[in-house]
Amino acid sequence: MPRQPFVSAIAAEVQAIPTPSTPADVAAGIDYFFAVRPDDQARSSIADAAARFRRAQRVSGVPVPADSLHLSLCPMGRVERLRQPLEQALLAAGAEVRASGFTATLDAAMRCIGKDGQFPFVLCADHATTQAAMTLRKAIADAQRKLGLQVGAVSSFHPHVALQFGPAIDAIEGSITPIQWHVREFVLLRSFFGQSRHEVIGCWPLASEPQPELIDMLAELANMPELPDLPDQY
Repeated sequence: MPRQPFVSAIAAEVQAIPTPSTPADVAAGIDYFFAVRPDDQARSSIADAAARFRRAQRVSGVPVPADSLHLSLCPMGRVERLRQPLEQALLAAGAEVRASGFTATLDAAMRCIGKDGQFPFVLCADHATTQAAMTLRKAIADAQRKLGLQVGAVSSFHPHVALQFGPAIDAIEGSITPIQWHVREFVLLRSFFGQSRHEVIGCWPLASEPQPELIDMLAELANMPELPDLPDQY
């Protein structure tokens, strides 16, 4: 499915350089955000899909390390009425979230036209994943707000996994064989400006995915009302 309306929005999300909210974090060059991470099998499939797309489109650039692949959910909120240390507040917010797991699906590869020399190459989530991730994003934002961290533009969200950044190139897009994994937890990551590395400093389980209700056809047939007798035919 074409996703051109999302191209510029994803580019802005991927390349935006966060601004820390406290002088201590500015000095340390640290940022925080919540995310979900692919499991080992999905990570391997993502790497394979990225390699095929790079070869087909002759895409070059600096790849994101495999162990840093993630789908961002929610940034650190802007400090408003914080009553405890920032990192402690973020951990408390994560612990307050109650949400269900979901199946994440990536079904398209995209290279976006970027700014400031950054041209992100990403794998995009499908509609069902976007809806489920949005629910979790809103829950995390609400938990942060209660602790004095205000997250803006909560509804502006296009889930994706960034694979690499590279030199100038026209926007390109292509479908891939869907890559799926079951999201059973979300994490709080500490990131470092100018470095392609993250540290997991918090991890919280999600409730089991709701299972589709199985229909017992024999029981359904047994409970059907009896049909009236047909009239005799003359």
